Amino acid sequence: MLRNREIMMLLFVMGSISLTGVVAAAFISSAAAALVFIMSILLIGSSLLFTKWRYREIEKLSVYLREISSGNVTLDVRDNKEGELSILKNDIYKVTRMLSEHRSLLQRDKLHLTDAISDISHQLKTPLTSMTVMADLLSAPDLPPAKRTEFTHHIRIQLERIDWLVSSLLKLSKMDAKTIQFKKDRIPMKSLIRKALEPVMIPMDIKGQTISIAGDDNVSFVGDFNWTAEAVINILKNGVEHTPEGGAITISFSENALYTEIVIADNGKGIPKEDLPYIFKRFYKGKNASEGSIGIGLAMAQSIIASQNGVIDVTSDSEKGTQFRIKFYKHVI
Repeated sequence: MLRNREIMMLLFVMGSISLTGVVAAAFISSAAAALVFIMSILLIGSSLLFTKWRYREIEKLSVYLREISSGNVTLDVRDNKEGELSILKNDIYKVTRMLSEHRSLLQRDKLHLTDAISDISHQLKTPLTSMTVMADLLSAPDLPPAKRTEFTHHIRIQLERIDWLVSSLLKLSKMDAKTIQFKKDRIPMKSLIRKALEPVMIPMDIKGQTISIAGDDNVSFVGDFNWTAEAVINILKNGVEHTPEGGAITISFSENALYTEIVIADNGKGIPKEDLPYIFKRFYKGKNASEGSIGIGLAMAQSIIASQNGVIDVTSDSEKGTQFRIKFYKHVI
């Protein structure tokens, strides 16, 4: 400790002051000089002991920080006392806990990314394998023309599926990174419903399904027209897919002082109770999911709605069907 520059400076200053005091006291009397000398020694000794204690506490903090840097985040350096060192210990502990939480979040994100890559690889592998097999069959010179046409059609379907999957994943990635600037336009609800119904009208017509729409023409909300339409399209596709031939889909919308609401309901086979908590999870496919389902449409719908100060809830009954309720709040909640 005595080799420390700060200690040497302290000793030099205090020694100089003590020597000056002793010399000044010597002009008064030898007893006064002796008293000043003894007091100076006691003060210097007390200062050294106090400084040694502070350095020992600082060394403990250094050891604590080295333990933290090596990955041991379970240590607690707080002592719940008064003083600058105690305040420093508490601040270091707070920063340590914050860094530990950040590390946990990064680790969780890393696991999510690994799972997502694994899911994407699996989703792409299935159509690619199917296309490879059909491409090999197409190379056969004696393949009947009808089969050649069939295989070509299937390859096109698989290519469209891959294109949709990649496009959807890119959109989800942009939403996760918060790089999408959602517009804030005043959108008439009837125009949004009309836009969202365009892609599903042919599948509904093929299955003989009916659609009914109810709502005031003046109902509107503030949001992004194209992105919101995509969210509603994904919900409608889910309803068309799980509603039997001759079934019915209803869309109603309303508005109050707090929010604008859209309700999309069908009379299909419903969602099993055990699947309801997970239907908005990416790549999740419930018991009633179709063979070609990827499990990403509802996840995208929820991300789009949540990014526009909205919420989406679902209720389902095996006898009554499924109901999606979307609310766009007029103020941040």
